[in-house]
Amino acid sequence: MATPDYALADIKNGNGNVHTHNLRDHDLGLDVAPRSHISLTQIDAGDMYRLGKTQELNRNFRFISIVGFAVVLMGTWEGQLSVSTFGLIDGGLGGLIWCYVGVFSGFIFVYASMAEMASMAPTSGGQYHWVSEFAPKESQKFLSYITGWICVMGWQTGIASVAFLAGTQIQGLLVLNVETYVFHRWHGTLLVIAVSSFSVIFNTVAAKQLPMVEGLVLILHVFGFFAILIPLWVLAPRNSASVVFTQFTNNGGWSNLGLSCLVGMLSSVFTLLGADSATHMSEEIKDASLILPRSIMASLFLNGALGFIMLVTYCFCLGDVGEILGTTTGYPFIQVFYNVTNSHGGASAMTAILITLTVCGCISNVATASRQLFAFARDGGMPFSPFLAHIKPGWNIPLNAVMISLLITICLSLINIGSTVAFNAIASLGVASLLSSYIISFSCLIVKRYRGEPLPPARWSLGRYGMLVNGIAVAFLSITFIFSFFPLATPVVPSTMNWNVLIYFSAIIFAVGFYFVRGKHVYAGPVSIVKQL
Repeated sequence: MATPDYALADIKNGNGNVHTHNLRDHDLGLDVAPRSHISLTQIDAGDMYRLGKTQELNRNFRFISIVGFAVVLMGTWEGQLSVSTFGLIDGGLGGLIWCYVGVFSGFIFVYASMAEMASMAPTSGGQYHWVSEFAPKESQKFLSYITGWICVMGWQTGIASVAFLAGTQIQGLLVLNVETYVFHRWHGTLLVIAVSSFSVIFNTVAAKQLPMVEGLVLILHVFGFFAILIPLWVLAPRNSASVVFTQFTNNGGWSNLGLSCLVGMLSSVFTLLGADSATHMSEEIKDASLILPRSIMASLFLNGALGFIMLVTYCFCLGDVGEILGTTTGYPFIQVFYNVTNSHGGASAMTAILITLTVCGCISNVATASRQLFAFARDGGMPFSPFLAHIKPGWNIPLNAVMISLLITICLSLINIGSTVAFNAIASLGVASLLSSYIISFSCLIVKRYRGEPLPPARWSLGRYGMLVNGIAVAFLSITFIFSFFPLATPVVPSTMNWNVLIYFSAIIFAVGFYFVRGKHVYAGPVSIVKQL
């Protein structure tokens, strides 16, 4: 007797039409119950079947835990304090606030586009998989391969960047509290190794508890926000509203104020980047095709609101911008905390909250980078792919990918001993890499929509507005991508040059060369095993 079909879900395709997702039980290799009795796990199994993947990782994440994961990795309100230097130099107080509003508005379109694609194809591969599935057939393999390498670069250097941020914040506290302490580059390197090693422990030994930890860190993220905000509201002297919202500065020496603000926009971009981290954890999320897109949008709006409140408060409490930028701690917010509390202990306690959350962000970063590396290796995109794609039995995590991620971070941190400028150039590669991976992914989706080709079903769909949302996202990302290569100030000398442009395009040239030497012969792309339902 023929095996019956059961509808796992009535969902919409990318063009807004209702599509009933049917799978046969012998296709899935499991007993499919009638729709009313089907568990969320079976929907995940259906997605994995369509994507041609084998479920190897535990699906331990739920909505709250994956929102916590993405929110803490983005660290928007923490980042507004930590990386405000860019915006204070280029744009000033008014530039910081209004650029944040503009960047947040742009990222709504970015993450809405990403959420829809994640619902169509909830896989740890993320962008390179989407490119493989949605790009024109003649360029699928090449574009997917390059996008995979871009994502590997972005997330692997991201670990070093976040660990370095936490390490230098610790050094800033030492400067504040110990008069005789002097910044040494090798101190920063050791702190990067310590923070990244601590993060790896959470991603290996404590991997099964990671979802619970992320849920707890989300609570810390919110309570820490108020622990910083309330002292600033109560104790700090105030700038006037006219100064905060209408005072723009061009301390970078650019030809006009508008250009200066666009350069300083990077402060806001950095703090709102990274919600795609949840995408790379999709094979560990229960009911991923629905929970994942919802968590991406929830992360953006939660972080966006907290970030805006903290930024406005910070600008009101900042005082003299020139004096704050001259702080010996290296971080203006540490000096602001000290000025507000007039206490080393109070400033240290407030800064310790940010350091703790930054370290937690590094934990999420290690998880994201290792999953993305694992996924790309699973599809044959990396050297030593079988080793990197191996899942250790009993652990159900990509242990080899995690340890290689640590090794890469340690190697990058050693560069800092010789030159902080060189290290920062490599560590900042993550911003341009992620932005360009988004641009390629969304552009492929736009082409597919323009051609009227069918899209995979999605439980979270943009429907008829998809083309418009995707187009605005690509336009916004293109602008931010260009300005991610600008130096902080002019005239430019070797020590102030943004070497990110050289590192990025050198890496792209290497990836293209490696594709023609090896990649095109061993890499078929995820689309080769995707099943058309």
